[in-house]
Amino acid sequence: MSEIIVCGHRNPDMDSVCAAYAYADLKNRIDQANSYRAVRCGHLPDLVRGQFQELGIEPPPFLKDIYTKVSDVVSTPVEKIDFDAPISDLVKIYNETHPSVVPVFKQGSFFGLLSVDDITAWFLKENSGSRPKYNLSIDNFAKSVKGTIVKRGNVERFTAELLAGAMDFDSFCQHVDQMDHPVLVIGCQKDHISYAMKRELPAIVITGTSSFDMDFSSYSGTVFCSEQDTSETLRLLRMSSAVNFLLGKQGKPLLMSDLFEDGLESLASSNLRGLAVYEGDQWKGFVTRRCFLEMPRHKVIMVDHNEIQQGIPGIEKAQICEIIDHHRLDAEKTSSPIFIYAEPVGSTCTIVYHLFQRYHIEPCRDTSRVLLSGILSDTVLLKSPTTSFDDYTAADELTALGEIADMQEFGRRMYSRSNSLTSREPRAVIEADFKIYKEKGVRFGISQCEVTTLEDVQSALTGLQKALEEVRKVYDLDWTLLMITDVFKEESMLLSTEFSLARRLAYEVRDEGVFFMPGVLSRKKQLLPEVIRVVEEA
Repeated sequence: MSEIIVCGHRNPDMDSVCAAYAYADLKNRIDQANSYRAVRCGHLPDLVRGQFQELGIEPPPFLKDIYTKVSDVVSTPVEKIDFDAPISDLVKIYNETHPSVVPVFKQGSFFGLLSVDDITAWFLKENSGSRPKYNLSIDNFAKSVKGTIVKRGNVERFTAELLAGAMDFDSFCQHVDQMDHPVLVIGCQKDHISYAMKRELPAIVITGTSSFDMDFSSYSGTVFCSEQDTSETLRLLRMSSAVNFLLGKQGKPLLMSDLFEDGLESLASSNLRGLAVYEGDQWKGFVTRRCFLEMPRHKVIMVDHNEIQQGIPGIEKAQICEIIDHHRLDAEKTSSPIFIYAEPVGSTCTIVYHLFQRYHIEPCRDTSRVLLSGILSDTVLLKSPTTSFDDYTAADELTALGEIADMQEFGRRMYSRSNSLTSREPRAVIEADFKIYKEKGVRFGISQCEVTTLEDVQSALTGLQKALEEVRKVYDLDWTLLMITDVFKEESMLLSTEFSLARRLAYEVRDEGVFFMPGVLSRKKQLLPEVIRVVEEA
């Protein structure tokens, strides 16, 4: 099952958020093979937050971007091994699953990654010419070699060479004296064993038997009886070394939030087979070279927009599956055909409702109320010039489905929950619903906010004009405008940054950079065409 993101444009407004919520609901009902998740890619405006709270519905959560991350390719271990486990346990894992790396845990916490390269390095070192020493533990004797611990010594873990006692007594004594306390592996030869006890070797492994009749009370080391022959016992004892003895260089860990490309570069430059992955201080898994063979792409449905630059960050690398919109089309070229549903209506929520009807599915009470909220907001209570007959019809039907007594009262209450301009941070007002355009080489941005009165504009004017200029610089624009619309009186005020063409706008000038626009409610259908006219005629 694939997860498909349903997301509106940056600086989400009511229509964008509501359309994403409702369309994800529809898709989850008609497509059981995939999972659809509604998200938003920007700050939730007060009006939208207040409406969802009033409806008792959780709004789509914020998603910063949909770039492919290390979290999209991280491996969670099927196999893991304890820090003190014998190498023989590791061999079993590799024989069964052939992993590139195996996570090593110490006292329940992740300690490091052990790779095939570490095993190879250990094998080469063991056979490099000098006599190897092994990290041995008494418990691992019994785990690796079939036999019995006859006497447990005072030292549980130690590093020592292995000595096979298959030689005459004098030669044996000479070897013991020349070596640094080796572990003796020998058959049932009491003289040899007595000398080993006298020299306090750390352990004596007696082969070919499950028991041995001898007094070991004066000996402080370990006595182990192996049922295997001497040669096989030696081989298995080497495999009883703790796996931590094999651990090699550990690379710098990655974070789940690291970009796919950054993770690939880090692994490639480390010359290691794998890197650990963390989320904060918590270990989440690991990545290997195999994880980066192909970059997975998130699947996304664009609602209430169709231009890449207006989409969630990372959408340029994502797989676009569908576009549901009511704006002019300027979509990017796709690698394969996709479903596009566009209508010249006043709200994307109207289109989503039409899609419910297309699939003969009735939206539930909550979804109906969400859809109606989007329609009433984007059409300014069905008063905007963008309002179509389909918007009226959809609003009427959703009012019934949502069990709403009075549609107009529902809309007025929705707008009444928006905060006063004087109580809101000026830049947040501008960026809440801000769109960027380019015509004839002029880059300009138009913001719109709906209010229930224009009486607050004068009090907030200085802060808004300053914020407009800040936004212009931040987005590298030539011209920035803010349209403040009184949804009840059906009139707007327009604030403009300093620009040579501003005075050519066909609106009443109230002050420097301040215009009055009676009857103007729509940015898309009324203000934008006027701005484009001014630019084209310059």
